[in-house]
Amino acid sequence: MTAEIICVGTELLLGDIVNTNAQFLSRELAELGITVLHQHVVGDNAARLKELVATSRARSDLLVFSGGLGPTADDLTKETVADAFGDTLAFDPEEWRKIVDFFARTGRTPTENNRKQAMVPVRGHKLPNAHGTAPGAWFEDENGHCAALMPGVPREMKAMWAEQVRPLLERRQNCTIHSKTLHVLGGESRIAEKVGDLFDSANPTVAIYCKTGESEIRVTARSATAAQAEADCGAMLDRLRARLGDAAYDVDVPALEYTVVRALKERGLHAAAAESCTGGLVAEKLTNVPGASEVFGYGFVTYAEAAKAKLLGVAPALIEQYNVVSGPVAAAMALGAQRVSGAELAVALTGIAGPGGALPGKPVGTVYLGGCDARKNRVYLMRLTLGGYRERDIIRTRAALYALDLLRRMALDLPLPDALAAPADRCLADPAALDI
Repeated sequence: MTAEIICVGTELLLGDIVNTNAQFLSRELAELGITVLHQHVVGDNAARLKELVATSRARSDLLVFSGGLGPTADDLTKETVADAFGDTLAFDPEEWRKIVDFFARTGRTPTENNRKQAMVPVRGHKLPNAHGTAPGAWFEDENGHCAALMPGVPREMKAMWAEQVRPLLERRQNCTIHSKTLHVLGGESRIAEKVGDLFDSANPTVAIYCKTGESEIRVTARSATAAQAEADCGAMLDRLRARLGDAAYDVDVPALEYTVVRALKERGLHAAAAESCTGGLVAEKLTNVPGASEVFGYGFVTYAEAAKAKLLGVAPALIEQYNVVSGPVAAAMALGAQRVSGAELAVALTGIAGPGGALPGKPVGTVYLGGCDARKNRVYLMRLTLGGYRERDIIRTRAALYALDLLRRMALDLPLPDALAAPADRCLADPAALDI
């Protein structure tokens, strides 16, 4: 089945609202094994919308709409699509009663134009909206082409998709769909070098989505039975993991910090973080995970040199000798965080997030990451070269991601790529032993 996504609203064209609905619908349709051929944004103009519907309907099996179902005169999606599909609209007393009750719950009375929202397809059918006043609509023509109309409000659209549209499409697919998302550290090009040939797989399908510092690989299998679809999906995940190694860190998790917290819990470990250039971003990510308090109790934001000395015990002489942005200082911060907190593991970050502040031999994007594993009396150190990313927020986000990954690797006893390890006592006694 092929599909096109049509988002209606002049406010989208003006840039007043970010179009997150298209992203959500594209992922959901891909998960169902439905190929999205085009995405469109069209303003509240009946002529342009009518032209787009005619073109899209002629080349795709399914049209998925969001927006244009409101009570005002420029909300024209339902009327335009009904006409294109040879359908008409009729007033639905049940929907009108829901609208009246909805307004009553908030102490309001609907106006006459709200009656427009109670108009539903005659040959097609309505899609009930349990979270707002505008019901959706389903249209279908004699050739099997169909259209699903949903509200533009993301909360209402997502609920209607989950409750009404997705189940309907699953029945039409006449098969079982199983999908998993593999989370992988690294950029798309490097990952594609290792697994790019698997992207051509027809079933299961394999699709990659880029994020800052990492990527998601969505694997979707279709089969006559749920058990077979799950097995096919699992087999493809095994092939991906075999090629990607430790960079593939988890499946179906919201973010890396969830994997880190779970790893710490499973190993009975605790962690601490000392941050300079990231300003508490590592701690924020960890504490966003429910239950993180069981494994994370100390986060130090030591932006000033005096804070590094007072809170973490970093010797001012060390900073004077090597500069605050240096490997020895990052190592000393990690050691200090571990000792003050009593945690088994600690990470520390110091660097130049920009846009200014570059030093000789240390351009913007230079970040030092230190890690301390008290179980092994070891300090780990990495110099991160993030200068290709000039934006301050991207540098900080990527640095925090590296720190979380270091925690994961220390907790799970995984190898630390591009890292220099040295005994903790040697690190402080002879910082020059760390190749900075």
